[in-house]
Amino acid sequence: MKTKTEQMYATMNPWRLFFIVAMPGMVSMFAMSIYSVVEGIFIGQILGEGAFAAVNIAMPLVMINFSLADLIGVGASAPISIALGENDRKTANNVFSCSVIMIFIVSIFMGSVMFFAAEPLSRLMGADSVLLDTSVRYLRTAALCSPLAAIFFAMDNYLRISGFVKTSMVINIGCNLLTLALLTFFLLVCDMDVVGSALATSISMCACAVVAMIPFVMKKALLKFVKPEFSFSIIKRIAACGSPVFLNNVSGRITSILMNISLMTLGAKILGEGGGQTAVAVYAVLMYSSDLCWPLLYGISDSLSPALGYNWGAKNYRRVKRIVRCGYIGTAIVGLVSTSILFFFPDMIASWFVKAEDVRLLEISTHAIRIFCFAYLFRWVGVSTQGYFTAIGKPLDATIISIGTAFVFPVVLMGALWRFGLDGIWFNFVGVTALAAMLSAILLIRLTKEIRQKESDIENNITEV
Repeated sequence: MKTKTEQMYATMNPWRLFFIVAMPGMVSMFAMSIYSVVEGIFIGQILGEGAFAAVNIAMPLVMINFSLADLIGVGASAPISIALGENDRKTANNVFSCSVIMIFIVSIFMGSVMFFAAEPLSRLMGADSVLLDTSVRYLRTAALCSPLAAIFFAMDNYLRISGFVKTSMVINIGCNLLTLALLTFFLLVCDMDVVGSALATSISMCACAVVAMIPFVMKKALLKFVKPEFSFSIIKRIAACGSPVFLNNVSGRITSILMNISLMTLGAKILGEGGGQTAVAVYAVLMYSSDLCWPLLYGISDSLSPALGYNWGAKNYRRVKRIVRCGYIGTAIVGLVSTSILFFFPDMIASWFVKAEDVRLLEISTHAIRIFCFAYLFRWVGVSTQGYFTAIGKPLDATIISIGTAFVFPVVLMGALWRFGLDGIWFNFVGVTALAAMLSAILLIRLTKEIRQKESDIENNITEV
């Protein structure tokens, strides 16, 4: 007998499903990103440009650590949803249980590496003698809370699969509010530096990870913990389905490292003494500004994944196409609105992260945001398409998009646009998303032909019977 959640995925009107699932998902992902934005505001306004640049140098390593948890969480979500669509709950519960254990083990390992190798890793990321100590202390503080904090990202996926969409949203909003309270306490009351910032976000994520696990521990969710039965095929499938998101995150962080190194060089050359630090700080402003918009795109795509995977497993391809159509329309609207907000209010957004007296940093950041904003005219295509392929268990196509978007296109364009100086770096994001949209369109045409063939085969089988 199907549960209420399974009935929703299988029969509910696609647009109603969109608003019930995707809208809370957008709020949930936006709330998750707010802690990053709030952190940026606190660091920029209270600790200044140097701390802002140092945290931006350390952040790619922190995010690579979380990307491994995301690899397992997202990678497990697709086979879990497909198994539920095939009415195979035993497999779904086993994949779920194995994935949680894998996340915990991997996060302990990565946290240890980050802590003990913080100094050489920070140097590798481009930290000079001025920024090194601050980057190391931020990185080591985040590493201490890594094992439990990393689980938070995966549990969000499992809550949505189990139908706890609003619960996921409430937990993420709670994480944001707790982070804000702790940032205020550590930075303003205790007068701590970047260590207080890292502690605030880490403690919040750890606390919310524990809360997110309650429905599963109490056996009130669709997914249940069982005695794990590990096998090479399960690990391989999780890795394959999670690799697009993981490679996108890791490639993006490698690109960030290259960006930081390039910005240190170009900044010093174009802006003079201290220009490298300023250029890196501008890049940080862009990344925090992006956190205001990108999670809304990802929230729609990620929230619809369980429904897409379920219906793909049930071979209901017509419904898959209808749900996907709703997702693309939703992300297109978000992309257009995001571009408009960033274009018309760049000075206001930049002022959130930059002190008023840092006139040079504020002016360059405002100019950079106005160029960067056009990326959202195209970014929704790549995000939606990659999520679509991941949800239906086609990791190769999703991986092609993710690597192209996060590494190949940025590096190629970095070289092609180098002679344009800092403007070439800011325009890089626009070119990358436009190329990703074209690549996505090509892969979608191929998938459409495949779906038509599957539908034709089903009709022929029915006719023969």
